[in-house]
Amino acid sequence: FRFCRPGLDKARLELNENPDILHQDIQQVRDMIITRPDIGFLRTDDAFILRFLRARKFHQTEAFRLLAQYFQYRQLNLDMFKNFKADDPGIKRALTDGFPGVLENRDHCGRKILLLFAANWDQSRNSFIDILRAILLSLEVLIEDQELQINGFILIIDWSNFSFKQASKLTPSILKLAIEGLQDSFPARFGGVHFVNQPWYIHALYTLIKPFLKDKTRKRPAPHPMSTNDDPHLISTVITVLNEVRNQ
Repeated sequence: FRFCRPGLDKARLELNENPDILHQDIQQVRDMIITRPDIGFLRTDDAFILRFLRARKFHQTEAFRLLAQYFQYRQLNLDMFKNFKADDPGIKRALTDGFPGVLENRDHCGRKILLLFAANWDQSRNSFIDILRAILLSLEVLIEDQELQINGFILIIDWSNFSFKQASKLTPSILKLAIEGLQDSFPARFGGVHFVNQPWYIHALYTLIKPFLKDKTRKRPAPHPMSTNDDPHLISTVITVLNEVRNQ
């Protein structure tokens, strides 16, 4: 795997990546596949497995667990992944409506910024499942970039003008499906999920589903409203981005 020096240095320092034993690390993960005969591992090439190692900082057991969850999630939700491509009508509508918005520029850490304006969800056009499919498909395309495998992503959700009626469609079961798909079953490093203008009922929804999540997910910090305690670089980026988009 060829990679530029800055990216290589960051991978070594932050992710414990060692080019000298890279193929051995990959093979160790591949050797664990035999322990899960219940899962169909549809792709096991070096480049693919490397994503999971990077997402779990080269802890082979954790990387394999993520790899297994990736394919298990797809096995358990077969309908979500039928015709899983950009020209699928449902996915195409969601992408056209900006789910997700993918900013051209990255933040100061090299992370890709995904932006969602929740109020733009027209429930007569897009099901929540199709929006989730569009986000997962976008991530599949973006994660091909080795720099993003190392640097990761930031997700910003602006809840401005998101009505209680819209929120009523966010049932615990579909929220749990989304969290499992994005947080527990995808080989990406998420540097944070940041809420802007979060109404009380969104916080209440998260509290409602939290007891039903896996222990590992439940122990992670909840998405939080941005405050002065957040990274000032990130706050500046978010404010700039939101102002630019709203003024278009």
